[in-house]
Amino acid sequence: MEESRIIQVTESIFSENERVAKVLRQKFADSGVLVLNLVSSPGSGKTTILERTAMDLKSELKMGVIEGDQQTSNDADRIARTGIFAQQINTMSGCHLDAPMIDKALRNFDLDNLDVLFIENVGNLVCPAEFDLGEDFRVLALSITEGEDKPIKYPLMFMSAQTILVNKIDLLSILGFKMEECSGYIKRINPNAMVFELSARSGEGMENWYQWLRQAVQTKKAGKK
Repeated sequence: MEESRIIQVTESIFSENERVAKVLRQKFADSGVLVLNLVSSPGSGKTTILERTAMDLKSELKMGVIEGDQQTSNDADRIARTGIFAQQINTMSGCHLDAPMIDKALRNFDLDNLDVLFIENVGNLVCPAEFDLGEDFRVLALSITEGEDKPIKYPLMFMSAQTILVNKIDLLSILGFKMEECSGYIKRINPNAMVFELSARSGEGMENWYQWLRQAVQTKKAGKK
């Protein structure tokens, strides 16, 4: 394909995504549902974070989940076992979710009856950074098993996230991960990001994340009034 044709196709894809994302943002605003786009590299533990969050908060928050993976419904099945409705999107060879995919999946949700909609994106620190899904916040999960320098290796994703969850801190003593060094990289790339250090397995630090989530829900609901 000629270079000019590639550019035209790419521009068309981004333009359509932005159009649909704008429609979604208004739809989410009208319903008062908080929408979080959860991104990370594969294996960061974002599904485990969602599982724990669902189990701990399902008695106080009405939640729904859209799961994005290239293949299988494994993650949606895991979430469903917590009692939270989860809709699977399989992107096949696609490395990210886009706004039209989310728009289609929403047909299975009653947004007016939700407090929070989580969108778990495909595990990838490159492509999802460029696609707006109409979300209120982009939440990035970073596992300490990935190394301290992830923020400076993938700056666009870290710059685009408003909230960062540093996960698996229960392994700190085993891995020798330098939290201060990683925090310095995050501040260099995105000084305004909210950062929470936690372990979805042990539960350590999760309450700080929950407090942020509760406040964000209240703020979104107040904005609807």
